[in-house]
Amino acid sequence: MGHTWAVGRHPLHDVAIVGVANTEQARRLEGHTSFSIAVEAVRMALDDAGLGPGDVDGTVGAMAGALEYQLRCGPAWRGMGPANAAGVVAAGLAIAAGYATTVVIADGGAAVHTDRAKTAPWTRPENEFVMPLGMFTAAEFALIARSHMHRFGTPPEALAEVAATIRNNGSINPDAVMTGRGPYTAADVLASPMIADPFHRLDCAIDSEGGAALVMTTRERAADLPGEPVYVLGGSGDRFGPAYQHPPSWDLGGRTDLVNGWIGRRAAEQTFAMAGLSPADVDVAELYDPFSFEIIRQIEAFGFCGEGEGADFVLDGHIGPTAKLPVTTDGGVLSYSHPGASAQMLQRVIRAVQQLRGSCATNQVADAEVAFVSNGGAGALFCDVLALGREAAS
Repeated sequence: MGHTWAVGRHPLHDVAIVGVANTEQARRLEGHTSFSIAVEAVRMALDDAGLGPGDVDGTVGAMAGALEYQLRCGPAWRGMGPANAAGVVAAGLAIAAGYATTVVIADGGAAVHTDRAKTAPWTRPENEFVMPLGMFTAAEFALIARSHMHRFGTPPEALAEVAATIRNNGSINPDAVMTGRGPYTAADVLASPMIADPFHRLDCAIDSEGGAALVMTTRERAADLPGEPVYVLGGSGDRFGPAYQHPPSWDLGGRTDLVNGWIGRRAAEQTFAMAGLSPADVDVAELYDPFSFEIIRQIEAFGFCGEGEGADFVLDGHIGPTAKLPVTTDGGVLSYSHPGASAQMLQRVIRAVQQLRGSCATNQVADAEVAFVSNGGAGALFCDVLALGREAAS
């Protein structure tokens, strides 16, 4: 069932992203900690915006307090949200409300995954389902994928097509951790070792290190800065509970007809209404790709195709870099980088900004006007979305 949201002027329309930066991304960044690489990303993003630490009066992310101290930018407003699409919405609303004028959102990961005999620590949180039952992140998202396969007959070849497409985007990206590793075919994905049925190794995100940051300010101030601003058109988020604590269920419901299997649908409808747009207006979709199936689920949940039609959508070639809906054009966390924490989700926003600026070194979508961003997924019981535009909302 669809929902109706009011269309009109929204406070988010008064803010813009004016600086973005990804640091070097690598399997290992010697000499760095998560904080040091985040600081490097912030300095790069401020340079991109033509600003300095003294211009910052707001911070968002797990390292916000430490960044305030390091940059000497206090007194400052601090958002409690993570450094991802939800953090962009929180910062935008704070700027629109006058709590801050210029906000830095940043995160990074380095020297965290040191026990190489195990999967990355963020995939195995310590709770009663992980410790005795092995409900690590791949298994959680696999439960959702299998549910969709049973309901709609989604073939494993469709998941493999997603993985091959995004990994090939990363293979040609010189900044990607997995640059030059392709090209991949769907058959290559299906031939890789099984990790958590139906996910093969090439269906799953990589582990790496790096930092990411962006700078937001008022629409008015953005006009006076040297760089090209990108405008926030809308954004929202859905939650069904704490992430990575409970076995995810497709049918987990709540106060409406929507269930966890379609998490993000309500948020996407709200976002498109704020922007005065529809899925057909999106030129590029920088979707979060922790596992291949999550792209199929999001394409359906966000209204780019109907329920159960996502497999045909990707198998028909609609998500490639020159296709109807270019998806995750830098290689995402399958190939570009996955530095843990929130940095990998902030990278989706950064790539969307680069697409709208026309500054992508690879897979630049010609004349991109509107970008759609996501993070999270049904396996994690949350999903945040964001619509960005090359032109400000009128």
